[in-house]
Amino acid sequence: MAADLIDGPDGRPRCSWGMSTPDYVTYHDDEWGRPVHGDVALFERLTLEAFQSGLSWLTILRKRDGFRAAFAGFDPAAVAAFGPSDEARLMQDTGIVRNRAKVTAAITNARALLALQDTDGHGALDRLIWSFAPAARPAPASLADVPATTPESVALAKALKRAGFVFVGPTTAYAAMQACGLVNDHLAGCSSR
Repeated sequence: MAADLIDGPDGRPRCSWGMSTPDYVTYHDDEWGRPVHGDVALFERLTLEAFQSGLSWLTILRKRDGFRAAFAGFDPAAVAAFGPSDEARLMQDTGIVRNRAKVTAAITNARALLALQDTDGHGALDRLIWSFAPAARPAPASLADVPATTPESVALAKALKRAGFVFVGPTTAYAAMQACGLVNDHLAGCSSR
């Protein structure tokens, strides 16, 4: 077994990062690398990945319910309507990461999503993001083989920025691609592959 795989208590081999906490086990087994569709679900993932920038994903994962409550279930129309009083409320909300630039980015991105839907209809974000899904590639043999960016994530970040999204650089775009199942970076031999 590769050094970056660990057998869980159930005997199933997993990517080592997915065994570090019970929260990660559930996320690793049930979500990460699984296809996600729909503008609301994808807006949530993009928002959470942007909030994660510079932080541990575990911090975001443990505050996910708080984010959902604070951001109206990631309903883009509701978030796009947020004004200064909502921003002030969010900056006081201990259930989320209180970073003004990231809060503002979430609201800006909700507005960009609505503009995209006005142009291309519902499902526009889904179509945009999934148009950058790369061809299937061999499973990475180790964590060192998992890239931080790819040509597709660079192109996706540029397309999102052209559509008015912010706080979506190539690394954030690649993390979203992993979280949304556009790529499957579970290691070779991982039972969740």
